[in-house]
Amino acid sequence: MNYLKEERLNALAAEYVVGTLRGKARTRYQKLMMQYQAVSDATSQWEQYLTGFAETLPPVTPPEKVWENIQVKLGHKATNDAEFIDKTTHVKPHSDNVVDLEKEKQKRWKNLSFISTAAAMVLAVLLFVMQPVPTPEVSHIAVVNNADNTPLWVIEVSDTTMNVKVTDAFVALADKDYELWMVPANGEAPISLGLMPEANGDTRATPDILLDQSIAALAVSLEAPGGSVTGAPTEVLYIAPIVSV
Repeated sequence: MNYLKEERLNALAAEYVVGTLRGKARTRYQKLMMQYQAVSDATSQWEQYLTGFAETLPPVTPPEKVWENIQVKLGHKATNDAEFIDKTTHVKPHSDNVVDLEKEKQKRWKNLSFISTAAAMVLAVLLFVMQPVPTPEVSHIAVVNNADNTPLWVIEVSDTTMNVKVTDAFVALADKDYELWMVPANGEAPISLGLMPEANGDTRATPDILLDQSIAALAVSLEAPGGSVTGAPTEVLYIAPIVSV
């Protein structure tokens, strides 16, 4: 079994953190955390998710008797509580106590069932939230080069998105902006696609006509701050053909 497959790893990490991964499966997962950094990272991520989720819940102070019983079971405190002795020793209880103990057991199992159901619901919600968003497949690319044939922008186009990345070679001008244009193949006026990013990059929606045969290339113009005020390129600096990949 490939434990490093993203969907399976997320499920195992979530179960481990929630506490529903038990026995040999839990021990095996702990070994995987020591062997693979990806497993350790996934576990830490789920711990952060659940910590944030827990912080949204209002705090509840447990009854004092809960802590007393814990102390007794750990051997840190003695008790003279006859009811507790009846529950934790083999002394046959009175007939009245049998009914009480049976009700207590049923109540305990109901509580455990509720906790397990709640944990499963939290796990299901978090698994859904953490599902990776599918990345649109790039079908076309355009590289905007300067006069030295050095890439300044790389434009990756899919059916739905256009991702514009800025390279390290690009140097911004303080008093100018760069604008991206579609150049129609029939010689009609260029169509603006907005300003080019000057750091890192951005993602925008792909125009419907960009990937059909009516667009010959992309162009970048130099404009005043804010872009062209005439609706046409002021000074075209670069032309980049759109290439299918």
